[in-house]
Amino acid sequence: MPRLKEIRRSDADPRVLPFYDALFGPDRDPVDEPGTATGTPGNWWTVFAQVPDCLEHMVSGFQFYRSRGRKIAPKLRELGQARAGFARGSQFVFSQHCKALRAAGYDENQIEAIPHWSSTSVFSEIERAVLAYTDDLVLQGGRVADGTFDLLKSHLSEIEIIELTYIICTYEMHATMTKALRLEFDDREEPVIEVAPPEEEHRDIDFFKNLDKCACVLYHVSPVKLHIFMKSAWAPASNLRIFRKKRPTWTFHSLTVDVNKSIRTYIP
Repeated sequence: MPRLKEIRRSDADPRVLPFYDALFGPDRDPVDEPGTATGTPGNWWTVFAQVPDCLEHMVSGFQFYRSRGRKIAPKLRELGQARAGFARGSQFVFSQHCKALRAAGYDENQIEAIPHWSSTSVFSEIERAVLAYTDDLVLQGGRVADGTFDLLKSHLSEIEIIELTYIICTYEMHATMTKALRLEFDDREEPVIEVAPPEEEHRDIDFFKNLDKCACVLYHVSPVKLHIFMKSAWAPASNLRIFRKKRPTWTFHSLTVDVNKSIRTYIP
């Protein structure tokens, strides 16, 4: 469940109720009866309802990018939004905008290719430029390569680039927030944790100590021979010496030894 409290309809600010009506249906409590038409629980709305003017501000951002006054093409905008969600690791943002991509006219092959777009040929030059720009904004923190930006400028006006930049960065923010607050499809436990050894396991976990016993010492004894001695049959590690030999180089299996250099015998 979300990390923060959800607001029931009966406790919601009047400014929030129109959003509840639009998303969940009139008179339906979104906490007791969660679920939207896209399959999300809807807790993005019920959590941010704690701060009504914040929710209004974000909704105005949705209205901004959907406005008919925008110069950037909806297909390119949605491509950047979906990739931003994927690159930031938000299943919620990515999943929602896959649906929007489909509505904008992208086919299933293109939608499925977004995670690995750079190794496919299903996108046009301008689409690839938008995807690369999105990666530079999200994954490189705005460190956009000149080549990427020049390609973008060859296809888009400056106004279109400004709009695209604002929208992509807005959706990176949304992706980050939903992960932090564990909202919607980003309500998941941290996957990177320690995995404990089996309770019935009694072997020493420091298995490198056993490998130490198998360590070998390389020693050059003639111009054409390379002998191998086991540590136990040679000498304590503290008594190992540094050997210098002439220029010839020998290959022992996959190991190349240049005996013109100092060869220090090494026990891990």
